[in-house]
Amino acid sequence: MSNMTPTREPSEVARRTHQAVASDEAVTVSLYQSQAKIYARAVTGFFTNWRWFFVWATQIVFYGLPWLSLHERQAVLFDLEARRFYIFNLILYPQDFIYLTGLLIISALSLFLFTAVAGRLWCGYACPQTVYTEIFMWIEHKVEGDRSARMRLDKHTWNANRAVRKATKHGLWLLVALWTGATFVGYFTPMRDLMGSVVTNALGPWQTFWVIFYGFATYGNAGFMREQVCKYMCPYARFQSAMFDKDTMIVTYDENRGEPRGARKKSDDPSELNLGSCIDCTMCVQVCPTGIDIRNGLQYECIGCGACIDVCDEVMEKMGYARGLVKYATQNGMANGWSKAQMLRRTLRPRVLVYTSILVLITVALFTNLFLRDPMRVDVIRDRGALARMVEKGWVENVYRLQLMNATEQTQHYAVHIQGLDGAVLTADDDGVFAVLPAELRAVAVAVRVPPMSHAPGSHPLQFVVRALTDTGTDGGSVTESSTFVMPR
Repeated sequence: MSNMTPTREPSEVARRTHQAVASDEAVTVSLYQSQAKIYARAVTGFFTNWRWFFVWATQIVFYGLPWLSLHERQAVLFDLEARRFYIFNLILYPQDFIYLTGLLIISALSLFLFTAVAGRLWCGYACPQTVYTEIFMWIEHKVEGDRSARMRLDKHTWNANRAVRKATKHGLWLLVALWTGATFVGYFTPMRDLMGSVVTNALGPWQTFWVIFYGFATYGNAGFMREQVCKYMCPYARFQSAMFDKDTMIVTYDENRGEPRGARKKSDDPSELNLGSCIDCTMCVQVCPTGIDIRNGLQYECIGCGACIDVCDEVMEKMGYARGLVKYATQNGMANGWSKAQMLRRTLRPRVLVYTSILVLITVALFTNLFLRDPMRVDVIRDRGALARMVEKGWVENVYRLQLMNATEQTQHYAVHIQGLDGAVLTADDDGVFAVLPAELRAVAVAVRVPPMSHAPGSHPLQFVVRALTDTGTDGGSVTESSTFVMPR
């Protein structure tokens, strides 16, 4: 793993620090290294097409889901006020938090698995920071031009052309950012109601705050901070090397083939000039969204997007050289001269198999539990104000509150019974049959009575059996919850 440590050219700060340590002088080192603005050149190619595929796929899902309707409600809605989460036909309550925990574990294991196999795939193709940066850079490219045009525009003094282009770019950025913020809020407030409030200028303070907050975050991160988020804010870049090994597919520069690098004419024979295939055009640096030079080796700033592969292949084709000077490869593959097929065969190694096995087991367990999950939930809460009381004819009574949760889209009727306590009688409204509306959490009070002197003082176990009744009055399933009955001394 030691040779997987990210390498890069030593900075001026590092040189000054080394000199200061050698001479026992005090030196102040900033944790943030300022740098020139990165002007990424537009690029086309196989991996660029894949990045745009994920841009479209993720944003169609993100922007489209809040507009889908199901059972006369929003298909995906996290209703915090009502404490219900609707995911198509699935209705979850706060008590179902374990499922969210399972999803987070699955997401983490998936990230570990993808990273062990092919490096930072998530960062390069589907991370929201990457996706929105791509969208904002596309807008910038369309409004201000490609790399050289943007550099000239920024160096030019302010005039009408520069002002119009800058205003247009930032206006479009703000529209995308605010629409993104509104869509985010639309997952917690019904989207159609939210848009109606925007049109009528009746947006509440909570919705206004989060639309502006999330919109501002999108505008700042994708428009201005960009690679700084990946370098300084994202922790994944710092611990990614712990999941790499020598058989991880990473973006790699073929140093044996490329060096020594140097400029030449297309008609020149590199062997006669004692040069490698790299013509030192720096195009791989110009297209990199984080501004690194992949020829310096693996660096923690590399997000594995493959832009340098696409542009290098294009240059190689123009020069009449073979593609693949920069490519996805493994350290073992480069060291041993393996073919792509040989490197892919090393995918099924112990680390990957362990990640895959654990991921499959947890995923199957989670979704099996969800599929078999009873749509009826019952919680029994004792009346803490009066553990036991005497009623008519000397009978002893305990009062309970039952919380009946209906996780279906239809009104359900639940019949409540008790068992496990000899001589006990249940008293409740409607003869112990309660109607619970769709996706409703209803609290009902019931009392349990026993004859005088029928049980010894102290607590005695009993069970509440709640049965779901079908339209024909038959049993549609039941839930049993345990509690205790207190006899006074």
